[in-house]
Amino acid sequence: MSDAKSYFFCGIGGSGMLPLALIVRGRGAAVAGSDRTLDQGRLAPKFEFLKARGIALFPQDGSGLADAGQLLVTSAAIEETVPDVVRAREIGARRVTRPELLAHLFNAAPVGIAVGGTSGKSTVTGMIGWILHATGRDPTVMNGAVMKNFVSADQPFASALVGRGDAFVSEVDESDGSIALYRPRIALLNNVSLDHKSLDELRHLFADFAAKAEAVVLNLDDDETRLLAAALPADRLVTYGFASPEADLFGSGLVEAPFAVTFEVSDRRTGASVPVALQVPGLHNAQNALAALAASVEAGVPLAEAAQALAGFTGLRRRLERVGEAGGVTVVDDFGHNPDKIAATLRTLHAFPGRLLVFFQPHGYGPLRTMREALVAGFAAELAAEDVLIMPDPVYYGGTTSREVGSGDIVEGVRAAGRQAEHVPEREACAVRLAEIARSGDRIVVMGARDDTLTLFAEDLVKRIRARG
Repeated sequence: MSDAKSYFFCGIGGSGMLPLALIVRGRGAAVAGSDRTLDQGRLAPKFEFLKARGIALFPQDGSGLADAGQLLVTSAAIEETVPDVVRAREIGARRVTRPELLAHLFNAAPVGIAVGGTSGKSTVTGMIGWILHATGRDPTVMNGAVMKNFVSADQPFASALVGRGDAFVSEVDESDGSIALYRPRIALLNNVSLDHKSLDELRHLFADFAAKAEAVVLNLDDDETRLLAAALPADRLVTYGFASPEADLFGSGLVEAPFAVTFEVSDRRTGASVPVALQVPGLHNAQNALAALAASVEAGVPLAEAAQALAGFTGLRRRLERVGEAGGVTVVDDFGHNPDKIAATLRTLHAFPGRLLVFFQPHGYGPLRTMREALVAGFAAELAAEDVLIMPDPVYYGGTTSREVGSGDIVEGVRAAGRQAEHVPEREACAVRLAEIARSGDRIVVMGARDDTLTLFAEDLVKRIRARG
């Protein structure tokens, strides 16, 4: 892979593909790509940004592949009938999956910091990246979300950072099993919970991931990662937690504000204790911060220096991001898509007054089938009696996936548990319904993954409510 001079990314606009393409381009290789979203005429600013980086774009019809020397980069699950894949076979171009290419680049770095877990990966990756950058370590960072700290007029989609230092920080994915490809110096595991795979599968994947690392950063407040910590050699562990005083980094004195949080962190190994002030809200982000501090200290950053840098972290796009306010209604955009992420968001918002109108778009029929019971139980537990859940049909991009469990099944379960929920199949009709029922003091939270247009949906809601007068 490292000998390739020209790369072609099929689906270059995807949240995992775009930052990797930027890293490859930033290292001097020729990069081109295609994307069906581009073919559909959607999200034009993203593709204009890629063109401005010197990345050529083509229709997803195979026309961008003309040379056997090109390396085709695809998602792990792409269908063999996609024209770019067919064309690559015809001309003899090599093909590699996105995780294979990322793992190749990551494993070549002197200090690889891999962030795993079923929730919080992108935020922790962004936090570590910012700490290393702000303290002069010049890291390379591969993220699945836009990091606000690195956004500028000419870098509006800053989900990657190309540095010249030793550190390569990347979130790593368990959903397709590709986490097994990485050989980190520092492996971080935030939590283990139901998402794309069963808990048994996740336990095996994460245990293997941790076994390959020189140092393993683990959350003692999570039951599953605590069990993993008990099975690993103590001299390779760096632990953290708020409910676990025996943790190496122990957080205490948590104080929440609507869009901020403060706490104290103590390093049991050195006796050092420093204050931490975050510009992002919630206990889950305080836990994310402890994780990032633990990994950064393990990478050689003094605790006080890391905490001071973290105070400047401004968050990620679509992570409890306040989109706007109209008529006394606040609209929040959030990536919540599995039970743990959704619960963390709802708990953070419920720490302050106001009814929640929750729009949740499932990110596929397969994940919805896997998480059905956990989603129903989670919404039943976390929604207040006055809150309203509104669900459209899941994202569906075609293919042969089973559609036996739909949004209506989740809504039915939540209603049976005594909470208010509605299944409104079309997303446009959901927007109409939300604007109709929203009243001053409400917070509308837009939740879902794998769909960049959800941010546009959230922005449109603000306009709709403003237009009501």
